[in-house]
Amino acid sequence: MLEIERLWEFLQRLTPLSRSCLLSELERLELCGIDMPGSADIQAKLRAEFRKDGSTQGRAASPSRSFFAPLEPLLIDGAPEHANVGRISRNTLTPIWEWICRDLLPTMARDYIKAVTEQIAANNQKDALKTAAAFQTKVVKVLENTLASPEGTEMARGKLAQYTASQFAFDDVVKMLHALRAADALAKFNAKLPERIAKFDDAKIEQMTTLLNGFKKSHADALPFAIALVGQRLKTSWQLIRLATKAAASKSAADVAAAPYAIAVSMVLDQLDDKRMALRIALKNNRVLVCRDLLADIYDTEYALRVRIDQIEQSKWGGRLQQLMDAIATLVTTEVARFPDNVGHILGSRRLRSHDTLSGKLTYLAWKGRDAVQDGAAAFRKLIG
Repeated sequence: MLEIERLWEFLQRLTPLSRSCLLSELERLELCGIDMPGSADIQAKLRAEFRKDGSTQGRAASPSRSFFAPLEPLLIDGAPEHANVGRISRNTLTPIWEWICRDLLPTMARDYIKAVTEQIAANNQKDALKTAAAFQTKVVKVLENTLASPEGTEMARGKLAQYTASQFAFDDVVKMLHALRAADALAKFNAKLPERIAKFDDAKIEQMTTLLNGFKKSHADALPFAIALVGQRLKTSWQLIRLATKAAASKSAADVAAAPYAIAVSMVLDQLDDKRMALRIALKNNRVLVCRDLLADIYDTEYALRVRIDQIEQSKWGGRLQQLMDAIATLVTTEVARFPDNVGHILGSRRLRSHDTLSGKLTYLAWKGRDAVQDGAAAFRKLIG
């Protein structure tokens, strides 16, 4: 305990932004499954500090919060090490902001922070938004010039590495560049989406595809973000794969991979990986009911991928899916083994795999029957020209 107090005294000498950066780094390591002695106590102290002034981890200052505001719909609370196409890790914002302020545009950043802080204090939100937008434009231009050459890219990587040990934080810088460059278009696209999509049927898929086609014409680099925004509206996350399967020539993995929005399958696998990490943390904290719901969702996603994409096992998607499910099985087996066989465990219940029930098997047959009819109709249309 004395060592923790001494460490805390040292941390108090750092700037608030640096302490926030440290908190992001500690949480990133935890999400990666790396446990550090004393980390929990330090994280608790840092979170308590940021809560006092009404801020949260990764949002230690209003100027940074204003700067990153256009990214808010795209952020996830996960480690950058875990692939998330179309999403940006909230944990990387603090080191990215510190890098911008200290290395990329120190003078302009200082002027921006001063101006926007005064505008926020005066409750002048309109001017604060304009100031943030102007600084975003400057950052985008500098990033474009910096990343235009291999030398500039390596220099940016090296500077960013001073603020985070994650080798993947730079990927979020590139994502940030694409997202800020298309910020207005993404906001307009987002406004056109329905609040919720309860049923992702053919009509809705066609509607979303039309919107995505229009967006892609001018902002191809930001397309994954637009798809992610569609995914947020879905009742069930795995339904996003229907953007790919609906447009494919057949249900084979090869044909789905050739479809215009095949990236949706990778995005669903990314979400499955997020759930694996969430399951690990929930198990660590003995949140059994949360684990139960996560596991049920994980099994439903696995089932949908295997049923809706034929020969997925022979594809890269299938290899990744199997690795994820093996890792999840290890987590569950380890947890269930803690209890005697005669007691049982809720995570070992077959009810969590709803597709193994009679209702689930009938649903599977119905899907297969519908697919056979659709494939037959498609073949007939080709035959008659």
